[in-house]
Amino acid sequence: MPRPRIVIVGAGFGGLSAAHGLAGADADVTVIDRRNYHLFQPLLYQVATAGLSPAQIASPIRGILRHATNVHVIMGKVTGVDPVARCVQLEDRSVPYDTLVLATGARHAYFGHDDWEEVAPGLKKIDDATAIRRRILLAFEMAEQSDDPEERRRLMTFVVIGGGPTGVEMAGAIAELAHVALRRDFRVINPREARIVLVEAGPRVLAAFPPTLSAAALRSLERLHVEVRLGRPVSHCDAAGVTIGEEHLPAGTIVWAAGVASSPAAQWLGVDRDRVGRVMVGPDLAVPGHPEIFAIGDTAHAAGKDGQPLPGLAPVAKQQGAHVARVLRARLAGRPPPPPFRYRDYGTMATIGRRSAVADFGWLKLDGTLAWLMWGLIHVSFLIGFRNRLIVMLDWIWSYVTFQSGARLITGPGQH
Repeated sequence: MPRPRIVIVGAGFGGLSAAHGLAGADADVTVIDRRNYHLFQPLLYQVATAGLSPAQIASPIRGILRHATNVHVIMGKVTGVDPVARCVQLEDRSVPYDTLVLATGARHAYFGHDDWEEVAPGLKKIDDATAIRRRILLAFEMAEQSDDPEERRRLMTFVVIGGGPTGVEMAGAIAELAHVALRRDFRVINPREARIVLVEAGPRVLAAFPPTLSAAALRSLERLHVEVRLGRPVSHCDAAGVTIGEEHLPAGTIVWAAGVASSPAAQWLGVDRDRVGRVMVGPDLAVPGHPEIFAIGDTAHAAGKDGQPLPGLAPVAKQQGAHVARVLRARLAGRPPPPPFRYRDYGTMATIGRRSAVADFGWLKLDGTLAWLMWGLIHVSFLIGFRNRLIVMLDWIWSYVTFQSGARLITGPGQH
């Protein structure tokens, strides 16, 4: 009798957590991802601002799962799912399944202004990070060569749109790149004169955090000389800059951190979805009407204990992946299913430059250096399948503190 076929689409935090949980199970597990590496997204902004190199936050999927002998890895782009025939469609083939786990993540959302993507790229993958890094570093190089003071000011103006964790971290990192890493690298321009502007349509940055921590983050940004514009949305973006309300701000580099949308998984299945495209799932994370299909992470709209959808965070995806693995192991063994999924919230963190962060653990709220140290230790502990964590941590700390010169290389095709 053939063994059950379990297909996992996506090798992010949720997909890998499910694959690890199914290692050694009496089933053939297939993991499909369009890339051959797992990306540690929380540190992606550090690649974009030349603090870390891509190899420090990515690891080959096959290496991560090398000890899971029942797990097969396929590198390919999924174009659809046929829930009737029970097969996943790739560009050049189809992969049959008995059980499907969709962990396809999220993409950028421009709220109906998709034409802004070309001038205001988002940050979701390594290619995004290296392209943004190229734009930032080229802006300084072109400013060094410009004889026009106005053009020089435009090139040295960096706008980050969105005051959530990614936007705050990005703005702080660009400020430190200009004020610390590059301060002695140029002869004509002074990188410390760079203007970094963070734009948030809402009344405060880090809106998901308590007001006291939002205020602490704002103070940290201001100490880094970041201009924070609150309460006014961006109404237009183009190659010349951004329009904030009625004010036009010339800028050489724009980074989008204002919103995400789910992958097209709900469209593939033809099932109910929420306003950002996430698949509606039940208490066991299965798709209603399709007990053989599960959705987790950014792909799923799963309600928390307050009835609100769970946030798109790595801990959520990891816990959901582990839960689905337990459900499937119970099915394979003919045991009763585990209790409904319940997310255990161990806290939320965001960093604002070196030695500054905010942390909300519910019972404990921290900001400053201690929060930054905890942020670093906790993030390193989350690294999935990487080599010895102590080596990774030492490597990361050295690169993070010293701005290794290799990370500041301008590579890749195209012009700024």
